[in-house]
Amino acid sequence: MAFPERIETVRLLLRKPVFPDDAALIHIAYASDPAVTRYDTWRPHYDVADTLRSVWTRLEWWKEGREYSWVIAARGTGEVLGMISATGDGTHWRARLGYTLARAHWGRGIMSEAACAVAEMLLALPEIRRVWAVVDVENRASARVLEKAGLEREGLLRRWSVHPALGSEPRDCWCYARVR
Repeated sequence: MAFPERIETVRLLLRKPVFPDDAALIHIAYASDPAVTRYDTWRPHYDVADTLRSVWTRLEWWKEGREYSWVIAARGTGEVLGMISATGDGTHWRARLGYTLARAHWGRGIMSEAACAVAEMLLALPEIRRVWAVVDVENRASARVLEKAGLEREGLLRRWSVHPALGSEPRDCWCYARVR
């Protein structure tokens, strides 16, 4: 499967990360912010070295065909706003979405726009029949993003995912999907 390195929307440019250039921008914009990582499966980055490793890993995964991540940047200014990724799960017909957005840009429809663009791109590929995501049951904003991107709530996944900022026990998550 060939994934594009750039996806453009009305307000956004989704682009493959650039190593090492993006690390400091990502670190400042969102990776070090505990509020942003509250419902993520990773802890805030302590320093830019953590973010450098993260960007490097995402680029390695891209090469391996394991996960495809795009920096979400503002069209025109190039300001780094967040990141969105699509991960295969061992089949050619499913892809899972994941995303993070800088707190300064919450509530502006940016992540909905990015998620919709990636979901549309994925479902336009003949190999992909299902785009899905999980969201912590308390993360209403993220659930709304998925709904705006056309994903429907399918059900509750009990004790599905550990979110380190909320503790070491697996938490319940809603499963959302959009199918073709």
